Amino acid sequence: MELIDITKELFSTPAYPGDPTASLHFVQRIENGDACNLSVLNAGNHNGTHMDAPLHFVENGADISQMDLSRCCGPCVVVQAQGVLDMQQMEQLLQDTEMPERLLLAGEVWLSREAAVAAAMAGVRLIGTQQASIAPADDPAGAHCALLSAEVAVLENLALDRVQPGAYFLTAFPLKNRGAEAAMVRAVLINGSW
Repeated sequence: MELIDITKELFSTPAYPGDPTASLHFVQRIENGDACNLSVLNAGNHNGTHMDAPLHFVENGADISQMDLSRCCGPCVVVQAQGVLDMQQMEQLLQDTEMPERLLLAGEVWLSREAAVAAAMAGVRLIGTQQASIAPADDPAGAHCALLSAEVAVLENLALDRVQPGAYFLTAFPLKNRGAEAAMVRAVLINGSW
């Protein structure tokens, strides 16, 4: 069994334009005579590898603490793709991968609203991307609204550069931050028997 960490390091990952930058501040240090090291994390919920909850784009949608954790753990497929996927490309991709419940997109790839609808209608429960956003910059709401209104978990900012396409077991549990529209995730692929 091989564990593959697909989480981007928080402080070195660029923030989405307009989002706050993550930082760490120590309030106690052993080297200064304190009994322990103690730090404060300042970050946005969309810094680094994170999961969006329906509340991110759906008024009165579920917050991240209400996410169905079964969506965040289970068999998944990693596929390589490029560009903004349309509905036909998504349908073909899902057919080629035998309709996975969890789909991770490696490469510079985003989803159009129509591709997101196709994924949700096909029964995808979680979809992830290497990009800071699943949606292209010219339509940031489209794919998010289609996925999150169907309660598809959206996992963004994954480190998939060195992951070979294929079948894996995914664990990607978000922090339990009540009332938040997103939360940081430690995402891991398991390769081999699980």
